[in-house]
Amino acid sequence: MAMPVFAHPGRHRVAVLARQMLLPIELGIVHQLFGQAREGATAEGEPLYEVVTCGLRAGATRTDGDFTVNVPYGPEALAEADTVIVLSSHDDYVQDTPDLTAPLADALARIRPGTRIASICTGAFVLASAGLLDGHTATTHWRYTDLFARLFPRVELDPDVLYTDGGDVLTSAGCASGIDLCLHMIRRDHGTTVAGDVARRTVVPLHREGGQVQYVRRPVPALAAPATSAAREWALRHLHEPVTLGQLAAREAMSVRNFNRRFRDEVGTTPMNWLTQQRVERARELLEESDLPVDQIAARTGLGTAANLRRHFQETLGTSPSAYRTTFRAT
Repeated sequence: MAMPVFAHPGRHRVAVLARQMLLPIELGIVHQLFGQAREGATAEGEPLYEVVTCGLRAGATRTDGDFTVNVPYGPEALAEADTVIVLSSHDDYVQDTPDLTAPLADALARIRPGTRIASICTGAFVLASAGLLDGHTATTHWRYTDLFARLFPRVELDPDVLYTDGGDVLTSAGCASGIDLCLHMIRRDHGTTVAGDVARRTVVPLHREGGQVQYVRRPVPALAAPATSAAREWALRHLHEPVTLGQLAAREAMSVRNFNRRFRDEVGTTPMNWLTQQRVERARELLEESDLPVDQIAARTGLGTAANLRRHFQETLGTSPSAYRTTFRAT
């Protein structure tokens, strides 16, 4: 009888499927983020996840660098996992068939029904080849969306977003958006407090909305000190108050027109859109971490009324504040 791969039965088991010509940064992202999640969001808390790396066979696995990675487990790890994360491979970039190779099909067949499966970057090609994305919205790296759409017409491809969440099947865009996806899954599993602690330890933003565009079609501005950072910091401290564009511009001693232009260059959206995003984000935290009624949360976040909060939640997250609270407070 084979020895179990995972050694800690009380933890959520994450198996990372690494294939030949993997991108090491993606493997590091998964181990770093899930490995930092602790019970009670403290350094002394018990780890909430156990993460193992597996391949189509155990042993040396080539990377896109000048070194190999020793993958300790074969596909048997997939049969024990609660979450499987499929990394990208340079082989995906030249894929010319929607079919899986026999070894990869055999490996995926070991995954138990109901297991959560996610992909980073072009790992979505594997999920699509397995039929797991048929009828779902999915994404992948923007450079390969034309190839993906041609190979997998039954998948509803969104080429612009950072990640998609279809419940038990999730996809992300380029390798850096794997950070956003992993934090999203941690937040979904254990709430904002734990995910926020992981983000702080890793020194990354806690949350970039999945619907945020993968990249902005404009030249990179010349390197300079942020011209609108003081206004943003002030706004975050005054979310509960009415905040106008004129007030923000005045914090930086700029005209409204100049401030609006500089803000767009630095943040990628308008000042008032950004302000609404921050208010919705703060409302999410209060829904998860407090028992405040919706109307009080609306007032504390500057969204005004419960009806206004519900409208912004529906537009941004596709759900209601009460449904969001039920989901995340339960976890």
